[in-house]
Amino acid sequence: MAARRRVLASIAAAAGVAVLASGCAGAGGGGGSGSGGGTGGGEANSINVVMVNNPQMVDLQKLTADNFTKETGITVNYKVLPENDARDTIQTDFSQQSGQYDVATISNYEVPFFSANKWIANLDENIAADSAYDQNDILKPIADGLKGADGSQYAEPFYGESSFLMYRKDVFAAKGLTMPEKPTWDQVAQLAAQVDEGPGKMRGICLRGQAGWGQVFAPLTTVVNTFGGTWFDKDWNAQVNAPPFVEATNFYVNLVQQHGEPDAANAGFTECLNAMTQGGVAMWYDATSAAGSLEADSSPVKGKMGYAAAPVKETASSGWLYSWAFATQESSTKKDAAWKFISWATSKEYEQLVGEQIGWSNVPAGKRSSTYQNADYQASAQAFYAATEAAINAADPNNPGVQPRPAPGIQFVAIPEFAGMATQVSQGVSAAIAGQQTVQQALDAGQPLAQAAADANK
Repeated sequence: MAARRRVLASIAAAAGVAVLASGCAGAGGGGGSGSGGGTGGGEANSINVVMVNNPQMVDLQKLTADNFTKETGITVNYKVLPENDARDTIQTDFSQQSGQYDVATISNYEVPFFSANKWIANLDENIAADSAYDQNDILKPIADGLKGADGSQYAEPFYGESSFLMYRKDVFAAKGLTMPEKPTWDQVAQLAAQVDEGPGKMRGICLRGQAGWGQVFAPLTTVVNTFGGTWFDKDWNAQVNAPPFVEATNFYVNLVQQHGEPDAANAGFTECLNAMTQGGVAMWYDATSAAGSLEADSSPVKGKMGYAAAPVKETASSGWLYSWAFATQESSTKKDAAWKFISWATSKEYEQLVGEQIGWSNVPAGKRSSTYQNADYQASAQAFYAATEAAINAADPNNPGVQPRPAPGIQFVAIPEFAGMATQVSQGVSAAIAGQQTVQQALDAGQPLAQAAADANK
């Protein structure tokens, strides 16, 4: 393990490069391009924060000076970047412990190996000393996904999500169809065939087909899990071309080829969102965070949507788990100020501030139980808040399938090698969706890639 720690920085940097071509790892939305703010001058009563430019983080940037800085006297110098650029910058700075940034947005994908390599600070003492923070209010699956192997908390969530099945209630009603509250994938396939109106008309379902560890493999890995498959068994033996993995992938590919969106091999989150809002598909399995866009005042399908649990086969639940969270760099000399910022940005009070000053639909939800008990938030998210909370609470990042796993993760495996490896395998799956090769050929080619990643962890 000592040798492994010495090379983790270079491995993680390679993983960061893979991210540039892969898209977000199961996150529902992304920001635009460009950056805001700078790293500042590093004055004594200031901290430097690097974060993704998703809309929720842009709201945070706007609210900081008049609230957090006014209350604490701590200036926050933001560096706000597109997701792929942010991941690359954070991975480089934190792996080298350069100390340029005190705080960064990372996800539950990075936390296990960032913490194992001591790139981020243990927050347990901060949490214990801050009784007002209410750690117990954090949804357990979200909190658990941000813990290290030692059981300590290494990051606090800004917002979180799971996945569920979204469908057009009006279309189903017109065709005399009923969506089960907890559908199986076999039922979903049958329903997709029944609502599919053929090429050029409304298709049955949208499923990501775009290559990327955070594109096609975000939903597909959840299908693999519930079909009884896994990337690795508990002894780090790759299982990519094992029968359950092949069966699940064949099912997914066949479903999207037969009843999915046009040009599915190039469709990711954004393309499916557009297809759903524009009446191109009747169902969509993806991130719970998508519901906010579907129910926005400007959405053509507002009020027409229904939300069901992520489809299953052999497991009780199958929704993924993802969160953007704040962590402190271990080498930071301003850990106390960093915690004050993190505890403010991830607090119940901050959510209330967003609701009152920006709007309840903009609240960075998916992390606190109290959010789902808030009457103002319930009114804003009436169509989907209960389904979202249920999906998150049903997610188990440590036990997502039918067999023991060697590392946590539902739609990913939380090892630095996963991003690069899964992106390569996804290219073959995307080609299979496009009809350029078979699923078996794609997964046979992916097996040695997965085994190489596994061998690095033995």
